[in-house]
Amino acid sequence: MFARPFWLDRLQETWRAVPIAWLAGVRRSGKTTLAQSLGAEQTLYVNCDLPETEDAVKNPSLFFKGCDKPIVIFDEVHHLKDPSCLLKIGADVFPHLKILGTGSSTLAASKKFRDTLTGRKRVVHLPPVLWSELSAFGGVSLQQRLLHGGLPQALLAADKPAPFYREWMDSFFAHDIQRLFEFRDLNRFSALLDYLLRQSGGLLDVTKAASGVGISRPTVDSHLLALQITQAITLLRPFHSGGLKEITKMPRLYAFDTGFVSHARGWNPLRPDDCGLLWEHLVLEHLQAFLPDLPRHYWRDKTGREVDFVIVRNRDQVDALECKWDASEFDPAGLKAFRVLYPKGNNYLVCPSSVPPYLKQAGSLEVKVCDPAGIVT
Repeated sequence: MFARPFWLDRLQETWRAVPIAWLAGVRRSGKTTLAQSLGAEQTLYVNCDLPETEDAVKNPSLFFKGCDKPIVIFDEVHHLKDPSCLLKIGADVFPHLKILGTGSSTLAASKKFRDTLTGRKRVVHLPPVLWSELSAFGGVSLQQRLLHGGLPQALLAADKPAPFYREWMDSFFAHDIQRLFEFRDLNRFSALLDYLLRQSGGLLDVTKAASGVGISRPTVDSHLLALQITQAITLLRPFHSGGLKEITKMPRLYAFDTGFVSHARGWNPLRPDDCGLLWEHLVLEHLQAFLPDLPRHYWRDKTGREVDFVIVRNRDQVDALECKWDASEFDPAGLKAFRVLYPKGNNYLVCPSSVPPYLKQAGSLEVKVCDPAGIVT
């Protein structure tokens, strides 16, 4: 079991605000392991996959009355018949308890959650292993993280485990997509997911995707929504002020894990250009983990100049981030064009560099060159 102190601290921070922490993340991202690392002496662990669990929690008040630990963990709680009632009674009637529910999606995704527990819970999104956590996972190299991905089982494998990725996708469909959204066509869903993995890091044209996969536009739209809810993809909206020269509608797509992207594209071994694209994914995961409440976008104008990520601090300040595998390949043209329109905010060139952060000049702009930890949080 590998220590993940950042996420344990995030759970404790959540419990200081609300009684229920909802730990969400894709299948095999380490939710159960993280929950169990809270310690057996402090936790009552309830596996909601087991048939007998339904009978154990049939009377929620009686169940919680019998809890002799300060933390109650309901792993995969959405498998229960009435999970929202159980969690609501725990939060309202037994406020001394800390409750942790885990699942692959948001509460609202399941029809079983008639009450989404507004005001009683906060969501903690557990991504694949972060760049900043690699040292805790036996010092796995960054290149291995990019190639294998950040799901612990794949990350720690000696060689890229090709069967793991296909088995994961089949399991994802059977246990998450079918159960939550009642989609029935595995082949159609898998074809779309494969297409999206190959497009990851680029702009998403939904009409083109529907044509490329051979399914209807409404079906693509419904599948995209399911994939966002289950956190298998992230769609970044373009940042703009409505100008005629800016991209205003088309989102940028990022898949949830670099291992699946490299697998879908047949990248083994990785070339430097491959590393650059996959590095963007790790920077995005860092932003999602450390700046979860700030809006994230990309920026692009109609001549193709772009900024990888735009972080909205407030109405007058937006930070611009460019991601490069090699800092020497940085072209400031997109950043300069962006700052003509939006002059206030910090500029970052985010690289996997071992040197301390430093400032460099790009025309009249100052740019901070740093690794993800150097982004002001």
